[in-house]
Amino acid sequence: MSTPIRIGMLLYPGLTQLDLTGPHELLSRIPGAAVDLIWKARGPVQADSGLSILATETMAACAPLDVIMVPGGLGQMALMDDAETLDFLRRHAEHARYVTSVCTGSLLLGAAGLLRGYRAATHWMYMDLLPAYGAIAVAERVVVDRNRITGGGVTAGIDFGLRVLAELCGERFAQTAQLVLEYDPHPPYDCGHPRSAAPDLVDEARATAAARLARRAAQAQP
Repeated sequence: MSTPIRIGMLLYPGLTQLDLTGPHELLSRIPGAAVDLIWKARGPVQADSGLSILATETMAACAPLDVIMVPGGLGQMALMDDAETLDFLRRHAEHARYVTSVCTGSLLLGAAGLLRGYRAATHWMYMDLLPAYGAIAVAERVVVDRNRITGGGVTAGIDFGLRVLAELCGERFAQTAQLVLEYDPHPPYDCGHPRSAAPDLVDEARATAAARLARRAAQAQP
């Protein structure tokens, strides 16, 4: 009997739940996979939207992982100098087959020193911060560089999940999952990225997030 794939997804207060739940919906479909949501203690953890999600494993007790995944969200900023979280990421990244993130989770990987010399993606608003962590910023929906797989902002987590699924189980398996989930997006507006959005809409979004951008930029300073 083959050893099941062990997937650990970091779950922390203030994460953006879709960063985690989009990929989880896909990766949990791997036959026999063990998928844990990991935090410092088991129990409910509240996302930045107010939704509570149950942590199933602790950092201290977590067994070695094949895939480690870090979502983004407002709470990511509080973890950028959190020794327990950074040590957890470094320890498991050393032996994981894939070290991955969605949205600003890549900044947390960067803070742990895990993106130096790697091509990586993040939310479009924070792309300019990646080089401060030694990463090569790439404005793509999903970026694969060796065993690092990083996704763009929030909804890119579904595309990310499909790519990780293909890496682990093959493209046919990932294609079937996409079909079963009816992932056939046709958004009502063509403004999901600055390349297609009206400039004034981009300015408004940046203004709304100005405080977060300033804090993340300060954290990225040497």
